[in-house]
Amino acid sequence: MLKIEFLEELFVIAIALSVVTCAFIQKTKGHMPNSKCLPLYSLVVNLTVGVVFCITFTNVTFPTSLWVGLFSFLGADTLYKTLEGKLLSYDNIISRNKISISKENIINKEKE
Repeated sequence: MLKIEFLEELFVIAIALSVVTCAFIQKTKGHMPNSKCLPLYSLVVNLTVGVVFCITFTNVTFPTSLWVGLFSFLGADTLYKTLEGKLLSYDNIISRNKISISKENIINKEKE
C-alpha cells in the first residue's frame, strides 16, 4: 500500500531542498568547464545536499534521503523556472514598501 502522507512529506522536504540547491548550482555553474556536465553536477549536488539536509533536519533514513535528493533534482529546474523573475532582491523589497506622496497632495490643516 502506498504511504501518501509520507510521500507528501518527502515532496515538501524536496521542495525546500530544491530551492537551496538550485540557488547553489546557479551561483557555481560558471565554474564548470562545459555545460554538458551540468546535469551530472546538479544530480551529485542534489543527492549530496539531500542526504546531509535530511540526516541533519529530519528523521528519515539514508535510502529515503536519497529519494528526497532525486525528487529535488527532478523538480528543481521546474521550480526555478516558475520563480524566475518573480523573486525580488532585498533592495527591491525595501524600496517597494516605501510610499511616496507628492507635495501638492499633502493637505496642511494648520493653514486653514
